[in-house]
Amino acid sequence: MPKNHFALFGLPEQFALDRQALDAAYRDIQNQVHPDRFVGAPESGKRAALQWASLANDAYQTLRNPVKRAAYLCGLKGFPLDAESGPSMPPDFIFEQIEWREHLDNARIEKDVTALEKLDVGLRERIAEQMTLIEEGINSGHFDRAIQEVRKIMFLQKFGDEISFAFDAIDQTD
Repeated sequence: MPKNHFALFGLPEQFALDRQALDAAYRDIQNQVHPDRFVGAPESGKRAALQWASLANDAYQTLRNPVKRAAYLCGLKGFPLDAESGPSMPPDFIFEQIEWREHLDNARIEKDVTALEKLDVGLRERIAEQMTLIEEGINSGHFDRAIQEVRKIMFLQKFGDEISFAFDAIDQTD
C-alpha cells in the first residue's frame, strides 16, 4: 500500500495539483482493480481489488477537493484538522460571522433576494481569500497557520449552505 494519497497517484506532496494527472492516475487505478478483471479470481483477490478501489476513491475525493486536500496535507505534516482540540477561532473572525448571520437573518425575514445575493458574493470573495491564505501557508511550510485557515473556510462553507437554504426558502414561498 502506498504511504499516502499523493504517492498512490504518483503526484508530488503539494497543494497545487495537476487535475488532469490526478484524473488520469485515478482512471488507471480504477481500470486495474475493476471487478470485471477479477471475475474468476479467488475471493481474496476480489477483496483486495475492492479495497484498492475503495482506497483510490477516498484518495481521489480528498485530493480533488482543495479544502480536503489542504487538510490532508496539513495532517501529513503533523497538523491534523481535529476541530475539537484545535485552537479557537480568532475574535475578529467570530465577530465577522456574527455580523454575517445577522444580515442573513434580516434577509430571510424580509425575503430580500438582493441582500442574499450581496452576502453570497461577499462570501465567495472571502472563501477565495481563505484559499489563497491556505495555499500560502502550505507553500511556506506554515502548516499551523494553514490548518487554522482550513478551519475558517469550513465555517464559511457552512454559512454558504445557509445562504443557499435561504434562497430556496424564498423561492418556495413565491
